[in-house]
Amino acid sequence: MNQPFRLSNAQARRLFMDRQGLSAPVTGKLTTNDLLNKIKALGFVQLDSINTVARAHHMILFSRHQSYKPELLTHLLEKDRCLFEHWTHDASVIPTDFYPFWRHRFARKQASLRERWRKSRKEGFEEILADILERITQKGPTMARDVGSGAKKGTGWWDWHPEKTALELHWHMGNLAIAGRAGFQKIYDLAEKVIPPVHLENQVDEDAFIHWACHAALERLGVATSGEIAAFWDLITPKEAASWCSSQLAQGQLIDVQVDLVTGDKPRKSFAFSDLPDQIENLPQPPDRIRVLSPFDPLIRDRKRCERLFGFDYRIEVFVPQMKRKYGYYVFPLLERENFIGWIDMKRIKDELVVSGLWLEPGVKMGKGRKAALEAELDRQRQFVGATSVKYLAKL
Repeated sequence: MNQPFRLSNAQARRLFMDRQGLSAPVTGKLTTNDLLNKIKALGFVQLDSINTVARAHHMILFSRHQSYKPELLTHLLEKDRCLFEHWTHDASVIPTDFYPFWRHRFARKQASLRERWRKSRKEGFEEILADILERITQKGPTMARDVGSGAKKGTGWWDWHPEKTALELHWHMGNLAIAGRAGFQKIYDLAEKVIPPVHLENQVDEDAFIHWACHAALERLGVATSGEIAAFWDLITPKEAASWCSSQLAQGQLIDVQVDLVTGDKPRKSFAFSDLPDQIENLPQPPDRIRVLSPFDPLIRDRKRCERLFGFDYRIEVFVPQMKRKYGYYVFPLLERENFIGWIDMKRIKDELVVSGLWLEPGVKMGKGRKAALEAELDRQRQFVGATSVKYLAKL
């Protein structure tokens, strides 16, 4: 019996960073096609409405290329239709090439979503659902503020009013798609008006769907457990991912891997593609700079994985009462090459990027070189958000 391949913690970090687009060059020209390729390589980019510096999706992309501009993403979403908005583990921007696989998500979720809505709203369920779809069919793109009285019933679905809930339900079932946004408010339209026919009409069977979901997840994780593979897209069950791993292992497509953890705990049994031993020695080094990451960056999305690989225990404190917060409402991780070195609290206030807090990880010292690198990153952030200066309320 072959022994599992042993992956050091340093190799595992570098592999994951490479797969998550954080080892590629960050300077130079960035075209819409370049950006699309970066998003395809990531798999998806999480959306979030909080805008203390810039919205999460913009910060995720800017951290990977400093020439990124939000209008590039808007063009891909609303003009070229190369991207669409839907759900992975959360609301995300996804390459439209992947839309045929999301049709399986729509089918899998439809029954449970309808029942959830029915229990929450009870009377008038079918009528409101039908009326919303008919309205959009007849009148075209619609926002939640355009429909309904605004009255809220029940506590489900964030206590949305019934018409807003109907819009979301049709979106989750694939009947509607997001045609664009006004501010951060969704504009809903019929899916066939938003998704290009080549993707809308493409059909993949169940086996091909499960294979793609697992294979594409492992490509982007580099090395992973079956549970991590299932959780990446949140499209399939852990049981389906485990079955796929067993099948691929038997066929020689995957190998067993033991991943050394920074915590010193027992190595984690994982899977990787069979060519990993040949690739691992040629992984690129991350750029020699400090980067501010979004709290929703894919490198730290799986908090437990981040802690095992990087020794960084990141927790977002948005929903923590103010008096119980350790750092702050929306504090950003600091990544130096392939190590997390601390947390920074900053926000854009009018024309200034205001830095109000800095906490370094144990053992990290702020020498002259590191201070200059952090100041350079903060100036890049300043330029990105269009601020005129950086104001320091906290000492670096």
